[in-house]
Amino acid sequence: MPRGPDRAPARHLVGIFGGTFDPPHVGHTRVAADVADALDLERVLWIPAGEPPHKPRGRVSPAATRLDMVRAAARADPRFEVSTLECDRPGTSFTVDTLAALRQAMPDASLVLILGADQFAELASWRGPERILGMAHVAVMDRHGASARLARPDLTGAERAQVVPVRRVDVSSTDVRRLVRDGRDVSTLVPPGVLEIIEREGLYA
Repeated sequence: MPRGPDRAPARHLVGIFGGTFDPPHVGHTRVAADVADALDLERVLWIPAGEPPHKPRGRVSPAATRLDMVRAAARADPRFEVSTLECDRPGTSFTVDTLAALRQAMPDASLVLILGADQFAELASWRGPERILGMAHVAVMDRHGASARLARPDLTGAERAQVVPVRRVDVSSTDVRRLVRDGRDVSTLVPPGVLEIIEREGLYA
């Protein structure tokens, strides 16, 4: 059907899925797909942090290695794409800077920032939290059916955050690193391409 002159053009819904991803695991791929399904996202941009602001420097794997692992994980779904924005930008990776760059690069897109409930609760401690809420819709992943008691930060715009139920997957990057260090099998916890990189690079051992 042709669009009438007074009808606003459709905006592309693009999910923004950032993190340290050290390493990305099957929980990441499953919840990202769940959010994409629930919100009918056109694509999900995975953005590994170059220098995560809340992690001690030197305690994470090199950005280039984490980027390779994210690229391997993103093969799980055709809607997944990988952005090198934070890895390419020098200095600490702040979400507010990333969203500003994406808004400029994709003016016709409607950005959906995908956060865990813990991240959302701590949003007030991030750089420029109200700017973040002004530049993107926020989708809060609810893994435990805890939407009724979701902690919302005292910020303008936080009340508009949408809670999205996702599958509960009991795995974390910390678990994977610990299991690898202990010589345990993690083949069911990370995508095959990620496992190949972990083994090739001798990560976490």
